[in-house]
Amino acid sequence: MLLSVNNITVYYGKALALKDVSLSVKEGELVAVLGPNGAGKTTLLRSIFGLKRISKGSIKFMEKEIHDLSPYGINKIGISLCPERRRLFPEMTVLENLEMGAYLRKNKDEINRDLREVFELFPVLEERRNQRAGTLSGGEQQMLAIGRALMSKPKLLMLDEPSLGLSPIIKSKIFKSIKEIRNEGTTVLLVEQDAYSALRIADRAYILETGNVVLEGSSRDLLANKQIKKAYLGI
Repeated sequence: MLLSVNNITVYYGKALALKDVSLSVKEGELVAVLGPNGAGKTTLLRSIFGLKRISKGSIKFMEKEIHDLSPYGINKIGISLCPERRRLFPEMTVLENLEMGAYLRKNKDEINRDLREVFELFPVLEERRNQRAGTLSGGEQQMLAIGRALMSKPKLLMLDEPSLGLSPIIKSKIFKSIKEIRNEGTTVLLVEQDAYSALRIADRAYILETGNVVLEGSSRDLLANKQIKKAYLGI
């Protein structure tokens, strides 16, 4: 198993954010975590990435416990987080933001190769390579945020609400790109509120509500589930 989250509990002060949450991601999978606002989805990704300490349980990556590592250490072993609302360096250029994603890497030839792959995935970024990130459109900024995360060459790419605030057309492009990233060999853990779009590209999914996993299964089964249709798909 590439990633194993085992019965983790997380608090913000005295407030319980996650209670006994477990999930797993196999190498090569695209796994989605779905749920309403306040369900704990972002907290889950922050906990995996070492930005939030867990109070109970364990997190393993490639069979080694990682919940005591720093975000720097977690990124170094192969996990990358593309955060909610992008968190770019707005005064830096597109190229400089992408180069920041590779700050732990040394091999310039490999970095340049991966930069070309990001430009192939998102051609608009190559066109805008010398433009300041803060002047890009929302969709372009999301592409840049994903590209920056990819530049660390992760074994596991975690995406937090990548479709947030985007138009339907751009949202469709983003989900198509995420599927392509998985098809090229990068394992993906996707947190998303657009349940239908996420389930269409994911292999499996977990439904998180008020800090608890209430349902899990294959995307096909969840798309056919009456409870999911009513609560998340508006059917």
